[in-house]
Amino acid sequence: MNYSIHTTRRSFLKTTGALGAAAPLILPSAVWGAETAVNDRIAMGFIGVGTQGRGLLGGFLGNQQVQVLAVCDVDTNRRNASKKRIDDHYAKRNASGSGACSAYDDFRDLLARKDIDAVCIATPDHWHAIPVIQACAAKKDIYCEKPLSLTIGEARAMVNAVRRHERVFQTGSMQRSSREFLKACELVRNGRIGKVRDVYVSVGGPSKWCDLPEEPAEPGLDWNFWLGPAPMRPYNSVLSPRGVHNHFPNWRNYREYSGGGMTDWGAHHFDIAQWGLGMDESGPVEITPPDGKEIKRLTYKYANGVIMHHGGLQGYGFGVVFVGEHGKICVDRGRFKAEPEELAADYKPNSGRVKLYSSTSHLQDFLQCVRSRQRPICDVEIGARSVTVCHLGNLAYWNKRALKWDPARERFVGDDEANTWLTREGRAPWQG
Repeated sequence: MNYSIHTTRRSFLKTTGALGAAAPLILPSAVWGAETAVNDRIAMGFIGVGTQGRGLLGGFLGNQQVQVLAVCDVDTNRRNASKKRIDDHYAKRNASGSGACSAYDDFRDLLARKDIDAVCIATPDHWHAIPVIQACAAKKDIYCEKPLSLTIGEARAMVNAVRRHERVFQTGSMQRSSREFLKACELVRNGRIGKVRDVYVSVGGPSKWCDLPEEPAEPGLDWNFWLGPAPMRPYNSVLSPRGVHNHFPNWRNYREYSGGGMTDWGAHHFDIAQWGLGMDESGPVEITPPDGKEIKRLTYKYANGVIMHHGGLQGYGFGVVFVGEHGKICVDRGRFKAEPEELAADYKPNSGRVKLYSSTSHLQDFLQCVRSRQRPICDVEIGARSVTVCHLGNLAYWNKRALKWDPARERFVGDDEANTWLTREGRAPWQG
């Protein structure tokens, strides 16, 4: 899809030209953690305030470097609840100059505001690429939830837009900002387990086409806009639960909107595998799905011979296990294990030959990079490469055949049919 040029909102078109010609707003630096004058705060808007979006809103709202000016959601109840939360927060703080938060049902109206510096996008996966690309054109910096995209083609289009408009972009694969994952990847990258032979990644499987029955429409929900570029289908509360809810909806189980466990948890754990293997600008070259006979699990092969397995190593549970000639490194949230233990006994962050980007807060890292104009720990290219690994696995599962991949060209090798799977055509008016 070509998302960079198509929009139907006249108000957005009228403002984009002026925004595109303006220099990006770089706010003066301040002492982190101290009270910041309102004119020095990073003004943010939030696109998508469901369960994950509300969690991110709380994280940014509690940072005194941020001023939240606007929220956008296609659901009236979620939109109004977040607006009230923001207004109540600033009223309680008696924040000078805060004003009332604006609420929008169309993200293009939020992007048209010249006073917003950055946006947080936490929509369903099928609604990531279009707002990201239009936010870039509107000169906004972006924090976008993982998985980055619905397709491989979308991921590359997002990278191109971020680079073309010189935006700061943080992908929400926040495990990179946790100590145990930094420790695991630095040990692997510094050769503590010797040459890596295998990596085991324990995450869920692929999504399927949506087969949910029709339910009565949810009052206050713009269902047509929720679907957006996805095919038209009747409403079902599994996809967009009624009102303000506190669970993670299961739209991620369906191919129209997401890639299942492969992209959901995969955008976390395959991302760590890529980091540990030093593949942030590359990826595997062969993908082999199970055949129901001799091949029991999907595998990825890298050009250096490393085999990555979709599925955990027996006895090691959820997470990522790196297996090398001298031992193993196992890592998950809040859990780290080295075998033998002495492989990590003297570990100190950034003390080896290979020193990885170190962050202790994914949100703070983004905000610091908005000010410094540096690339954050999970830049758009990293998010694109990690989600591409997930998409490659899904394509092999869905089509039940082995694939050869050229990570430099981001094309399948000698396979014209497979190359048609890189993108999907969106529903009008959101098609390229």
